[in-house]
Amino acid sequence: MPRTLALDYGERRIGVAVSDPTRTIATPLPTLQRRMGKRPPWREIQRIIAESEVDEAVIGLPLELSGEESGWTAEVRAFGAEFERRTQLPVHWMDERMTSIIAERNVRGSGLKKSQREEKGRIDAEAAALILEGFLTLRRNQAAQQPEP
Repeated sequence: MPRTLALDYGERRIGVAVSDPTRTIATPLPTLQRRMGKRPPWREIQRIIAESEVDEAVIGLPLELSGEESGWTAEVRAFGAEFERRTQLPVHWMDERMTSIIAERNVRGSGLKKSQREEKGRIDAEAAALILEGFLTLRRNQAAQQPEP
């Protein structure tokens, strides 16, 4: 059964999470590393898509607190367009405001050793899982509001 992939696109890392086949649970995956100014790790992204049987993606949209788009938002949108072109998968956008802060709190409160709690990649993966959880919840709520045929 296909799954949904979530990406938290950053300058140095890409947080990754994938849903279970029922699209109920979001699981963080290892964070992908990237070098600022270099192209994303497309080969790794393609591998995750194939191994996880992904049929759609949600990408965190970095908006200003005011809700306005920024220069970074444009760069993330360009990544999403390239993702769609390369993978032929539909891309959905999810407001990612505050996910990094919540992710950091979740990781710090997880009971891991301090060295593990401080790992930036762990926080990025948790942020991707939060983006995915938000998207899946929104989709379930929208489906529940649809009238019966």
